[in-house]
Amino acid sequence: MNMKNSKVTFITHAAAIAAIYVVLTLVFRPISYGEIQVRIAEGLTILPFFTPAAIPGLFIGCLTANTIGGSILLDVVFGSVATLLGAVGTWLLRKYRWLAPLPPIISNTIIVPLVLRFGYGAPLPLSLLMVFIAVGEIISCYVLGELLLSVLLPYAGRIFGTKNSPDQDTKK
Repeated sequence: MNMKNSKVTFITHAAAIAAIYVVLTLVFRPISYGEIQVRIAEGLTILPFFTPAAIPGLFIGCLTANTIGGSILLDVVFGSVATLLGAVGTWLLRKYRWLAPLPPIISNTIIVPLVLRFGYGAPLPLSLLMVFIAVGEIISCYVLGELLLSVLLPYAGRIFGTKNSPDQDTKK
């Protein structure tokens, strides 16, 4: 694949991931926002396991979903940064399948409760907000994300043009 096709593929993958993130967030809007949330779209944060194009895709998708969803500026910025940090962390841990979902869980568990408390004035204690967000992220990233990873793994080379496949040197 030449450099031009490589860039087009990267941008196409990033755009598709961003669009899917936005659609999932808005379709599941009642559980995507708030003090108790299970943002189904966060399951996509497993995608940097396959391609670095998922990093900007997830960031732009979260930024767009938070903007369209009516979030305050603090949430649009820092909620999106939490997803960005999680995506970068997943990419860095891609050789360790069972650790790959941890970065988005950690970044969102730290950042989102702070936004809820200080941006939205959520009355719940910060520690309880952290528990609620962590549980939602575990459901999204470990349960749904791992399910997605398992489904995509056999087709990774064809979909993403990557080596992440069942015969890859991924530590289980």
